[in-house]
Amino acid sequence: MGNSKRLRMQTLSLNNMLVRCLPLQVVMCVLLLGAARATADTLKPAFADKFDPIPVYSIYPPLKPHGSADEAFASGRVVDEHYAMAQRASKPWRIAFLFPHIKDPYWTGCSYGVISEARRLGIAVDIFPADGYDDLVGQLRKMDEVIAAKYDAIVISPLSLTANNASISRALALGIPVFELANDSTSDDLTIKVTTSLRSMGLDATQWVIGDAQKRGMKSINIALLPGPADAGWVKGEVAGTLDAAQKATIKVNIVAIKYGDSDRVGQSQLAAQLLAQHGKKLDYILGCSGCAPAARLPLKEAGLNEKIRIVAYDLTREIADLIRNGDIFAAADTKGVSQARVAVDSAVNFLEGRTRELPHTILIKLGLVDRSNYAAYPFGTSTAPAGYMPVLSYTPQGVHSGSK
Repeated sequence: MGNSKRLRMQTLSLNNMLVRCLPLQVVMCVLLLGAARATADTLKPAFADKFDPIPVYSIYPPLKPHGSADEAFASGRVVDEHYAMAQRASKPWRIAFLFPHIKDPYWTGCSYGVISEARRLGIAVDIFPADGYDDLVGQLRKMDEVIAAKYDAIVISPLSLTANNASISRALALGIPVFELANDSTSDDLTIKVTTSLRSMGLDATQWVIGDAQKRGMKSINIALLPGPADAGWVKGEVAGTLDAAQKATIKVNIVAIKYGDSDRVGQSQLAAQLLAQHGKKLDYILGCSGCAPAARLPLKEAGLNEKIRIVAYDLTREIADLIRNGDIFAAADTKGVSQARVAVDSAVNFLEGRTRELPHTILIKLGLVDRSNYAAYPFGTSTAPAGYMPVLSYTPQGVHSGSK
């Protein structure tokens, strides 16, 4: 029996035992830890060995100091271009990645993008997830640990727009370049930000809602938001984009409620149930983050409102793609998480290799949007991990001792 097949059978057996013996939340935690400990070579997923150039906006100074990525987009010199694959690295650089968590398919997709690029480029990577958006202390501690471990570069997905800035400055002062992935911050000590227009996430998703309502002949709509954790930069962007779209809409858009919270499934299901108990009878649409939108489905069905209220997602995951196909979610903006991860890895390697002549301040991956009308032709490989991919948190090239410089 092959190693991967034996691993799957052992995992299934363990799953069955856990389901019989433990509460659901404990089962989920144990299984997730088991997946995280698996190595890339053990699982042998179908990692991509190439990707097409990625449409981006590269943004150069002059820029507003201590600004967000969207503010850089508004004030900087913007170059509309395509980001090509980096060439293989000349040495196995060590790069640390700090994720908010690995609890939902979005960050699983980012894990896939990081690990697949590390394999392709021949570099060593370690992903250090915090325990969620309420674990700022944990992420700051992990930042201290990776600084002490003297990685060649750090790529951080900050939990806060401002609270991570001091640790970013400390890493730079010690000669470690820090890059940003997906989540935004206002630090001016980042080497390159790789993200997308977070405001456009909200703008595009809400414009789809408005267009859908007009097709249905509606003159006014009531919407509610489950955007995610309040202090996260991407959440602020989502909400700002929705407010902007609502104000400029040609029909009346009433934002009935905004409920903030960490993007874990259990917590978001509870928020959705509260939302529906308070406002469900008058709602037409719910807009939610990539972990929030799927969590609203069961409360919606239990309230008997799934035929009345339509769910739209601010971002795309493999799960959300399947739910769009099934009609449980109607549309999703797409920040292309896998593409963001690939560009972040490649930007760090190109910098370490001395290949970049003029550093952009920010690289914004261009957004997509998917609904049932374009589902069949949509390039999901630019956005989500392959079906069945289990999160992997570390990769070291063969022949390289883990932890070596």
